[in-house]
Amino acid sequence: MSFEISEDHEQFRRVVRDFAEKTIAPHAAQWDRDHHFPVDVVHQMGDLGLFGLTAPEELGGADGDFTSLCVAIEEIGRVDQSMGITLEAAVGLGINPIQTFGTPEQQQTWLPDLVAGRTLAGFGLTEPGAGSDAGATRTRAELRDGEWVVNGAKQFITNSGSEITSVVTVTARTGERPDGRPELSAIMLPSGTPGFTAEKAYDKLGWHASDTHPLSFSDARVPEDHLLGERGRGYAQFLATLDDGRVAIAALAVGCLQACLDMSVQYAGERTTFGVPIGRKQGLAFQVADLEVMLAASRQLTYRAAWMRDAMAGRAGGGSTPSMQDFKQAAAVAKLYATEAAVTGTRIATQVFGGYGFMEEYPVTRFYRDAKVLEIGEGTSEVQRMLIARGLGLPVE
Repeated sequence: MSFEISEDHEQFRRVVRDFAEKTIAPHAAQWDRDHHFPVDVVHQMGDLGLFGLTAPEELGGADGDFTSLCVAIEEIGRVDQSMGITLEAAVGLGINPIQTFGTPEQQQTWLPDLVAGRTLAGFGLTEPGAGSDAGATRTRAELRDGEWVVNGAKQFITNSGSEITSVVTVTARTGERPDGRPELSAIMLPSGTPGFTAEKAYDKLGWHASDTHPLSFSDARVPEDHLLGERGRGYAQFLATLDDGRVAIAALAVGCLQACLDMSVQYAGERTTFGVPIGRKQGLAFQVADLEVMLAASRQLTYRAAWMRDAMAGRAGGGSTPSMQDFKQAAAVAKLYATEAAVTGTRIATQVFGGYGFMEEYPVTRFYRDAKVLEIGEGTSEVQRMLIARGLGLPVE
C-alpha cells in the first residue's frame, strides 16, 4: 500500500501555498484582531477552484481526489486556521452532503454557486443539549400541508450567518421510530427563510476570522422537497459526512503544526541569549525536534486516511482497496493524533518564543488560541477514542 503525495499534488501544493502566503498571510493577524470574515478572500479561493476540488465537472468542479482537498486545507491552515476551517466546513459540511445525498434538482439549485465560492452553506447538528449525543436532538420538523415547519435551535454552526451564506442543512426530529427512538432527518433551510434566524456571531477563543453562529427556528417553513436524502436517515448521513470531515480536520492540524515548526526553527536561529542562538541550547532544540516528529507522524496518518478515501472511490492505486471500516478507523486515528499533537505543538512553539509568545503581535499566539478547538470539532478526542476502541472489538459504551 502506497500513500505518497504525488508530484501533481506537490505542484498543486505550491500553487495553494503561493496564494496563501500572498493573499491571506499578510492580513490574517488583522482579521483576527477585528473578528473580520473576509468575503472577498472566500471569493478568491473560489476562483482558484478550492471549493470545487471534489465536485463533479458538470457542476463546475474539478472532479478531483480527496487528497487534493486535504493539501489545500493544510496549506491555507498553515497561514490562517480561520480560513482553513472556512474551506474545510464549506466543502465537508456544506457541499458534501448536498453532493452525496441531494436530488439532481437540489444539486443544480445549490451546488454551482457553492462550488464556485460565490456562496457558502452550513450544516447544523449540534444543539445546546445535544453535541456528541446527537440522539438528544430537540429541533423538530413537522410536515404540514406540503411544508416542513421547523422549530428549535442549533449552536456552533460554521459558515451559517455570513452575507454569502445561501443555505443551512439541519438535523431535526421528524417522527419516532418503532423502537421509540427519534427519527432524525436533514432539512435544507435557505437563508432568509422567515422564522430562521442566524443569531449574533460568537465571541470565540480562536478562529476569530471564521463565521460561526447560533441558529434559531420559529415556525420556519420550507417546501417538502427541501428534505435532504431519505427521511429518517439524517443522522446516518451526517455520520458518513463526519468520516471525511475528521481527515480534513486532521489536515488542518497538520497545517498548524507546520506553522509552529517553521516559526520555531526561524526564531530559535535568530534569538540569542548569553551570546548564542537559543537553538544551540539542547533543552530548546529537543523541543523543536519533538515538533518535527509530531508533524511527520500527523502528516503520515492524515494522508494515509486520505489515500484510503481515494482508493475506495477508485482514485488511488498502490494496494488492495480498503474497507469502509478500515477508513473509519484510520480517520479517527488521524483526527485524534493530529489534533492533540497540534495543541501540544502550539504550546511548545509558544514556549520557544518565551515572553514574546504571550504577545498578540506574534502569530504563534494566534495559532495557540486556534488549536484547541481542533480537539473538539467534528468529534471530540473522547469520541475518537471510543470509535477506535470499538474498531478494535472492545464493547465500549
